[in-house]
Amino acid sequence: MTQFIFTFLNGLTLAGLYFLVASGLTLIFGLMRVINLAHGAFYLLAGYVSWTVADKTDNWFYGAVAGALTLGVFGTLVYVLLLRKFQYEELRVALITLGVSLVLAQAMLAIFGGDYYQTNIPESVSFSVPVPGLGLSYPFFRIFVLMLAILVAIGLWVFISKTRYGAIIRAGVDDTTMVSALGINVKAVFIWIFFLGSLLVGFAGSVGGTTNSFGMGTDGDYLLFSLQVVIIGGLGSIGGVAIGSFLVGVIGQFATGYFPTFAGIITFAMLILILAFRPQGILGKKQ
Repeated sequence: MTQFIFTFLNGLTLAGLYFLVASGLTLIFGLMRVINLAHGAFYLLAGYVSWTVADKTDNWFYGAVAGALTLGVFGTLVYVLLLRKFQYEELRVALITLGVSLVLAQAMLAIFGGDYYQTNIPESVSFSVPVPGLGLSYPFFRIFVLMLAILVAIGLWVFISKTRYGAIIRAGVDDTTMVSALGINVKAVFIWIFFLGSLLVGFAGSVGGTTNSFGMGTDGDYLLFSLQVVIIGGLGSIGGVAIGSFLVGVIGQFATGYFPTFAGIITFAMLILILAFRPQGILGKKQ
């Protein structure tokens, strides 16, 4: 029973991290339909930036802000300089972002080497809380990550679904020509979406680099996790990303804990089933 509860808690808190990582991708890929294959490299770069700043300043918060802002600016530059001209050419965009990912990976390998890093947990949240009825404790920082994910989810849902700017974003994606005819600068809107999506993956890299160690190869793992979450949940759906994160995180942890040999097979089998029977995702809309 103890193992079951701890596995569930690990899966739930990991789902929170997956949501933070995938929330940026759901804005860039889910809303703008920009296939950003450099998403995992963005996550890894944010982890390195956050670790470097936190190590130099001995302040986790400074590291998290630096990682988020650095990726927000860097991602926006990638979009403006390399992607905007070809935004509606999916294959070309995929190849460009794949190239960016490979260049970033080699640059990070040259600078940081092949070692794995992990940012120190801030002292204010580096304690454990008791699990009721078990007489055992669970790290509060992992619960803190889940709380951050919930706050981000609520904020994004309100922003996309309930605000005028969110309505402009949705309309701009569906019918760029019509929205432009109304006098709205759709190009500027898309730049802000890409900035926000990159900012979120930067923040996720800072948080994830504290929860788990990171290094070369981590970028590919989190790109796959993000794609799984977004496709399972449904493109452009914040609620769908939350459901997808929960399924991938919890089912993945139980598979790892009880059927480690088949863990990868189980999560990808879930993705295949969703694509076969509901290709638009759990909460996605048919195109």
